[in-house]
Amino acid sequence: MPRRTTPSPFAFKVGTRIHQLRIERGLSLGEVADAGHLSKGHLSSIERGLAAITIETIEKIAQALKVLPMDLLTFPEDDVRCEVGDLVRSMQTREVPKLRRELKERLGIQKPRAPGNDKA
Repeated sequence: MPRRTTPSPFAFKVGTRIHQLRIERGLSLGEVADAGHLSKGHLSSIERGLAAITIETIEKIAQALKVLPMDLLTFPEDDVRCEVGDLVRSMQTREVPKLRRELKERLGIQKPRAPGNDKA
């Protein structure tokens, strides 16, 4: 993909987000690049907003960071829902189902009934 000489605002924001997630996990540029099958130079350019990247690259980086691709494109400082997503991601995995149940109860969301189970 082409490399810019000046970062575009959104590419810079995405790159900053990738950098934050990498640092949060205590990973080096090389570790993420290797895990994502990218060169260190390319990943560095991405983090600085200088590289135009593809959906496949977003997927590779997300897998290397062990996050969902959407986590690279959401910005907690812009939306409190994104901040909540970050908090949930930092929870221990076993705690997440309980939180999901509590949220569904609070929002009045019920499980859909199984087909053929139409008891009122």
